[in-house]
Amino acid sequence: MTCIYMIFYISLIIVRIFKNIRFTLFACREDISDSDLKEAVKQLEVKQATVNLGGNVYKVRLARPGEGKSGGYRVIVLFKSAEKTFYVYGFAKSDKTNINEKELKAFKKTAKKYFSMTDEQIKISIENDELIEI
Repeated sequence: MTCIYMIFYISLIIVRIFKNIRFTLFACREDISDSDLKEAVKQLEVKQATVNLGGNVYKVRLARPGEGKSGGYRVIVLFKSAEKTFYVYGFAKSDKTNINEKELKAFKKTAKKYFSMTDEQIKISIENDELIEI
C-alpha cells in the first residue's frame, strides 16, 4: 500500500498586539491576562464573537475569570487583520451597556492615527509608556 504524505506549509503571520495605558489599567484591575487578549485576536482573525463597528473598530466580548462572556467585559479593539491590534478601552457589561456615537467617532479617529504610525513612532510610544506591546 502506498501512502502519500502532503506537507502544507502555513506561513505564520506575526500580528503585533498593543495596549494603551487606559486599557492596561482596566485589564490589570479586572484581571484580564495578556493570553486572554491574544486569544481574542485569534477570534478577530476568524471573525468570531466580535462586532465590527466600522473604521477598523471592533467590540469584543471577554469572559470574567471563572464566568461566561454574556455578563463579562466588552473591549474596544482597533484591528487590521494580519497587521496590528490595539486594545484601547474596556468596560464591564454590568457598568455600561454600550459605547455612544461620540465615543465611536473618537475610536475611529484613534484607529486612523494608530494605523498610520510608523514602526519608529510605535517604538517611541512604547518608550514613552503610551503603548505596551504584548
